[in-house]
Amino acid sequence: MVVATLEEAPAGATHWTRASMARRSGLSESTIGRIWRAFDLKPHRTTTFKLSADPLFVEKVVDVVGLYHDPPERAVVLCVDEKSQFVCHER
Repeated sequence: MVVATLEEAPAGATHWTRASMARRSGLSESTIGRIWRAFDLKPHRTTTFKLSADPLFVEKVVDVVGLYHDPPERAVVLCVDEKSQFVCHER
């Protein structure tokens, strides 16, 4: 889902929406939104959108997406981004 967001565009459109990515990936629109927010992905803002240069980016994405697909029972998932303006708390 993240690779598709970064490297593809849906047929007949310039960018992904939560609805179009949900249809492509099989995830819910709210899950797409949470994942995009967690990684600061904004496909509708192509002029400011940048792919992470972190060599461990894919592994980190897999870990975070795994939490959404199969969260530990009774877990509280917290993530903090390096950007000071971005903090998310997920239950």
